[in-house]
Amino acid sequence: MAKKLRTRKHRVVLNRSAGGDAGISFFLIIIGLFMFIPMLYAVLQSLKPLDELWVFPPKFWVEHPTFDNFLDLFRLMNTSWVPFSRYIFNTVLISVAGTFGNLILASMAAYVLSKIKFPGRNIMFNLIVKSLMFHSTVGAITSFLIMSRLHFVDTYWAVIVPAWGSTLGLYLMKQFMDSSVSDAVLESARLDGASEFRTFFSIAMPMVKPAWLTMIVYSFQGLWNSGSSIYIYSEELKTFNYAIGQILAGGIVRAGAGAASTVVMMLVPITVFVITQSNIIETMSSSGMKD
Repeated sequence: MAKKLRTRKHRVVLNRSAGGDAGISFFLIIIGLFMFIPMLYAVLQSLKPLDELWVFPPKFWVEHPTFDNFLDLFRLMNTSWVPFSRYIFNTVLISVAGTFGNLILASMAAYVLSKIKFPGRNIMFNLIVKSLMFHSTVGAITSFLIMSRLHFVDTYWAVIVPAWGSTLGLYLMKQFMDSSVSDAVLESARLDGASEFRTFFSIAMPMVKPAWLTMIVYSFQGLWNSGSSIYIYSEELKTFNYAIGQILAGGIVRAGAGAASTVVMMLVPITVFVITQSNIIETMSSSGMKD
């Protein structure tokens, strides 16, 4: 007579106290305030009249809010010999083109380093990791010589092409592919006749969606906030951040317009981050398949 084995299903209950939850919530609120206060202060500064901007001791809150600073900014835009719309166009073009190129090239290189075995790939990846220790200023002279030989100086390409070679995005994508992209799934696609390009775009890229969404945020914000490049000296090719610097250089008279331009400058990165953050949280909840 066969014996019936009974198994009990145990439910794991996390031992969390109310005090611990309150402490974590309080800590997160403090961190959130430290991140939010600088943005709030920038908005309040843009709403202050000139007499409140230079009052001593400085006050955090605005007493007589006004939109005159934004009106002054628009007047400066209209009187500039290079239209501010041109600065904004340059910034958008450089940010979008640089981010898109960096995403594609870094993802393809990470796929090769992670999923295709070839001699010297570990040495190559170690060199990429070590390059993260150096600031871009270290290679500024070498980069300028390369851009000069390629005849990219004083063109958009002088800023866009170096952004394509960002090693931070490559490192991020490679680490995600190592942990989230299953070799068995890729091998099944190859057995079904899929090419490497189709395997990469149709299988690997959707599985590392959190990585490339995060990469888009960091790359776009870095390019959007970049100032005038050392490779560009034509006024009509410079970015909006450079124009803000010129406004701030006007002294006390343009302090209000400078505060307003700072708010305008940070609206786009914040919007991109908020939109992309929801997708990152959604995709982070699902994990890749395991072998």
